[in-house]
Amino acid sequence: YNKYKQHFIETKVPDGTTSTVYRCGPMIDLCIGPHVPHTGRIKSFMVTKHSASYWLGDAANDSLQRVYGISFPDNKQMEEYKEFLKEASRRDHRKIGKDQELWFFDEISPGSCFFLPNGVRIYNALIDLMRGEYRKRGYQEVISPNVFSSKLWETSGHWDHYRENMFVWEIDNRMSALKAMNCPGHCVMFDSRDRSYRELPLRLAEFGVIHRNEASGALSGLTRVRRFVQDDSHICMPEQIKGEMDDLFRLLDKVYSLFGFEYKLELSTRPESFLGDIETWNSAEKGLEDVLNEHYPGKWNLNPGDGAFYGPKIDIRIQDALKRWHQCATIQLDFQLPQRFNLKYRGEKVGEEGAEPLRPVIIHRAVLGSLERFIAVITEHFGGKWPFWLSPRQVLVIPVSKPYYDYANEVRDKLWDAGVYADVDNGPETMKKKILLGETSQYNFIFVVGQDEMDNRAVNVRNRDADKKARAEIMPLDDVVAKLVSLKAERRLENNI
Repeated sequence: YNKYKQHFIETKVPDGTTSTVYRCGPMIDLCIGPHVPHTGRIKSFMVTKHSASYWLGDAANDSLQRVYGISFPDNKQMEEYKEFLKEASRRDHRKIGKDQELWFFDEISPGSCFFLPNGVRIYNALIDLMRGEYRKRGYQEVISPNVFSSKLWETSGHWDHYRENMFVWEIDNRMSALKAMNCPGHCVMFDSRDRSYRELPLRLAEFGVIHRNEASGALSGLTRVRRFVQDDSHICMPEQIKGEMDDLFRLLDKVYSLFGFEYKLELSTRPESFLGDIETWNSAEKGLEDVLNEHYPGKWNLNPGDGAFYGPKIDIRIQDALKRWHQCATIQLDFQLPQRFNLKYRGEKVGEEGAEPLRPVIIHRAVLGSLERFIAVITEHFGGKWPFWLSPRQVLVIPVSKPYYDYANEVRDKLWDAGVYADVDNGPETMKKKILLGETSQYNFIFVVGQDEMDNRAVNVRNRDADKKARAEIMPLDDVVAKLVSLKAERRLENNI
């Protein structure tokens, strides 16, 4: 008998219950399944990788080999899969991050990214985008502490339901934890003074630093980290949620269209471990179903049992250029936190005899989600060829020879003062090599300047995405700067002026 399978039978299958087994010829395997009925179904097979692994992750146990493989019913599908792997490898955000000097990781801080200057430019462009949308929609940005006493987490319910995923330690003879989510701190802010119905909905937004104690084996580039930032907001409002949900769906459409994303929605309902009573959950789930049916009739799916422990949620999955789906945005309806924190506001009838303070409802909302994860997704979606408004390297100015170094610097300074990320290459390499380096570095535009350009206060523009990169028509410098400023402000995907 296989002693490893026996271990699972003894520890995972309680006495008096059942499990599933599969037979394939002489082999009988304890497995959730499914298995192929017979190996004749497998026409094309490939081992993708293998690695050593200690049994149960304990170095004191046997050393085993973990083998990964994939099969297809025909060779054509296998070849298509191999091409997909090649393209996915070329677009890998970890490779692009290193090649373009955007970010890196170091074992000195596992699961925490070191963003380099050019990576921060992308990071800040995303934050600027969301701040602009917040301003249009009446959000107020706040900043909350990074460390809270366990008392806060006990009140919110995270201490019982989420503590194993938090960084916890003792400070001043009491247990504390790094912030794993922003919502409890925002509840404290709501409750910091008396609130009136006239203030609602109160939309609190925060680019808060979050820490979660992910298992070391689960860490993977920017997609799974221990330290990250969310474009997080919590909307405290009366029970009429429809108006806010309408605006949230418009926000999703606006933001995702800027990246060329298609998206789909899933309603995740009550999990096995949950807070509150079933009647409240049923009411919340029905409210989300109604708004989904109004905005996306027949275009959303049900995901039973995958809601947060405090309320149902709508998960939004976006599709990248390789047709892969990623979960980034979320909208969660929460009746539990306002009760646990005893949040109240004075209603319109507060002055009448017998009128009681009212309880708000909280909508948890993130559009980009984790900025780190979203940056990984868009890096691979664009393949490192950034749209101008996101690009950390927008323009490279190249003088044809030394007499034009000063004019090249002047062009760079004018672009920089207009808010464009511009560099100048006054190095010793040939002009041809400088252009090649600029193209491989994914500058959106390369401006070549020589005698004609200097005499006419102009630049020769090479577009990264143009079919022909030969010498283009000379364009007046002032006109080009104005067009680039417009291209950045409009956040267009097309790289043209």
